[in-house]
Amino acid sequence: MRYAGRLLGFSFGWILLRHPAGAVLGFLIGWGFDGGWLALRSPRPARGEDPYAVLEVAPEASMDEIDRAYRRAMSRHHPDRVANESAAVRRRAEARARAINAAYDRIRAEREG
Repeated sequence: MRYAGRLLGFSFGWILLRHPAGAVLGFLIGWGFDGGWLALRSPRPARGEDPYAVLEVAPEASMDEIDRAYRRAMSRHHPDRVANESAAVRRRAEARARAINAAYDRIRAEREG
């Protein structure tokens, strides 16, 4: 359904403005919607997000358990797994991989320093 936003935007723009310019404007808004430009959530994890929750481990887990959880999470969400998918799916996988890497780096920094 990559074209749903474009078609709906085109239709609503034409109907609401009763002019071809409205259809073009609606089409462009739909294009942005389909491309994920108008997404309401941020692709980056929030600063206050719990890194242990991202890796799905308990805060008292050992570093070996955290390493295993990191590797498991990266194997599930690595962007190379969705290389042949749409751009939106690849962007989500990249954002998730960045969040996993940031969580792992944060835990390592807390424990080492």
